[in-house]
Amino acid sequence: MKLLKIKDNSRYRKEIFSEVEAVTKKIADRTLEKLEEEGVFVFPGTIKTTEDLTNDQIILQSVNDSYYSGNVMGFLGCGKERLIIESRFCAGGNDYFLQYLLERVLDFPNIIDLKTDADQDNRIFDLLLFIFPYYLKLAVRKGVFKTYVHNNFNDANVKGIIDIGRHIKLNTPFAGKVAYSQREYSDDNYLMELIRHTIEYIKRKPYGEELLFKVKNEVELVMNATSGYTFNNKQKVITENKQYTVMHAYYREYRSLQHLCLLILQHQKHQVGSGTRQIYGILFDGAWLWEEYINTLIDDIFYHPKNKGGKGAQRLFAGNVGLIYPDFISRDNVKRIIADAKYKPIYNIGNRDYLQVLTYMFRFDAREGYYLYPESEQADDLKLWMNHGSTYEDNVSARDDICVIKHGLRIPNSADNYNDFVMMMKAYEQKFRTVFQI
Repeated sequence: MKLLKIKDNSRYRKEIFSEVEAVTKKIADRTLEKLEEEGVFVFPGTIKTTEDLTNDQIILQSVNDSYYSGNVMGFLGCGKERLIIESRFCAGGNDYFLQYLLERVLDFPNIIDLKTDADQDNRIFDLLLFIFPYYLKLAVRKGVFKTYVHNNFNDANVKGIIDIGRHIKLNTPFAGKVAYSQREYSDDNYLMELIRHTIEYIKRKPYGEELLFKVKNEVELVMNATSGYTFNNKQKVITENKQYTVMHAYYREYRSLQHLCLLILQHQKHQVGSGTRQIYGILFDGAWLWEEYINTLIDDIFYHPKNKGGKGAQRLFAGNVGLIYPDFISRDNVKRIIADAKYKPIYNIGNRDYLQVLTYMFRFDAREGYYLYPESEQADDLKLWMNHGSTYEDNVSARDDICVIKHGLRIPNSADNYNDFVMMMKAYEQKFRTVFQI
């Protein structure tokens, strides 16, 4: 097996990718949306929004003789080639930072191992299992998935279309029963059965009960809806779900869950995907994980509008015009602060980022704006004071009342083990919060 490891938000010369040429050709200059369509599982899913579809959504961007990685982490495979994209804070083959983000945002049990050395296909599969509760909870918020199903009956209460052939086969000589079929709107359907099979599969894992306990209400709902479940019809259910992909926009969460369940249930001989040319794997949107993680640190101080979930939408102009989703708006409406989570190095925060935050500051009468980013070294906050005046009048000078601040959260890069990493993160998080506490 040929293996290449790279880090997010980094530059690499193209020749180092020669060992994994097949994978590279599949992903270079391709958006997450395109790769998702080809079978790669993307977390949390590429929901189109006006702000999120940027170059950050490209895994490898080709520029002259180099490739630039973006905000994406994860594992990819094609044939016998493997590409691992670690977080840029990964040290010594231990990606403690990605593991920590997943635990904080998704409430993963502390039993997953993200070492990036051997048996990557197995590791991909474990990650698929661990994110199942998140997708199940997200889908069930829409209620139980219902669709029309054809059921076959053989009794005296005829309510559908008589099946002559089956009737002759089952009811000769005639004993008062009639074979017929009926089309019903039911929650015991191909998709709910698929979800049930996935739940039963996870239950048999050593950590299955612990993993599913967090979504016990959702699991119970699925169990109650699938009264016709039998273990022996798993392959039939898989085939039916591969044939009938959920297409309705209202059920887009169920479409993602369907994709995930198929990947889990088709896992055979420790390989996700099949064939020598198919690309497969799991990718994590680092920008989304970072933003949701930051929210766990400051949710008592800031509101958190969610553009991917359509919650907390704001408008720039009267008349419901100019839809915007600032990452964070302080709850203090007297000394208002706008904050923007940026999963990229401090030197990459500029230009468009400045314009975006200043727009939000102007809209909410805020005097301070923050960029919240991860950093490997402890650095002082960088304050940028707004100018006024014009070069035409030669009267440009810094204002003393409006500024944007780059405020970093230090990420440990010298922890001996994961427990030490967590302890160090807790200390850095406390220091990170102090700037917002009065």
